[in-house]
Amino acid sequence: MSYAFPPGGLPDQSENPEGKAVFTEAYAVIPAITMRDIVTSLLPGWTRARAWILARPMTGFAESFAQYAVEVAPGGGSDTPEPDEGAEAILFVANGRAQLTIDGAPHEMGPGGYAYIPAGADWWLHNPGPDPLGFHWIRKHWAGAPGVGRPDAFVTNERDVAVDWMPGTDKWGTQRFVAPHDLRHDCHLNIVTFRPGGRIPFAETHVMEHGIYVLQGRATYLLNQDWVEVGPGDFMWLRAFCPQACIAKGDEDFRYLLYKDVNRHVPLRVGG
Repeated sequence: MSYAFPPGGLPDQSENPEGKAVFTEAYAVIPAITMRDIVTSLLPGWTRARAWILARPMTGFAESFAQYAVEVAPGGGSDTPEPDEGAEAILFVANGRAQLTIDGAPHEMGPGGYAYIPAGADWWLHNPGPDPLGFHWIRKHWAGAPGVGRPDAFVTNERDVAVDWMPGTDKWGTQRFVAPHDLRHDCHLNIVTFRPGGRIPFAETHVMEHGIYVLQGRATYLLNQDWVEVGPGDFMWLRAFCPQACIAKGDEDFRYLLYKDVNRHVPLRVGG
């Protein structure tokens, strides 16, 4: 299995700058072609690493999370990766190898590797291999709730998580790394798969906001009232209640990482 990741580099001067990047109050599309060397950020506490920051909490954009794509050169990494002790983390490895330690427990991760790291955990990550490491990193303040304990750390791989197909179809399904009824978790990062011709057959609208990173394949995606063409490495953000639907295109599966906030009461003040 291969996974798209930001290409870096710089487009040729012959490229037309008119593209499909869109930023609206309801959604944003950040195409893979925009994820180049000149838009990366260096991170305090990290060595030989750079990040494409695809979403961050700000007015009129993502409210509940930040989403990074991080590239770590051989020998690079961090012993102090997270500066906010209230932040939980979800990691998904796209390429290369990662050596991850959580509260003293070591884990080796390769492509398709997935880790959940609870807020307050002592963790570090390094690239022990000869090739660059590329991974996706969701950062979110964990929201506690009465009678709900903090989730446990775990590490797995998507090959060990079955696709849960939607009722009545084998063309649209989700790999869920956390059980939906586990109220300890206030967010999910899933992998959604559409086989060729698969679709969301209605315009979904719901309270969860989304970060969507396309891992493979192509589709036409409904965002609010607009249909956009998306492919490997494209990122979409959808605010709460933004209508969405999807029609997979081509002859390969269309797959994406899907972030959503879940399992908590709605704050009764704007902004929480």
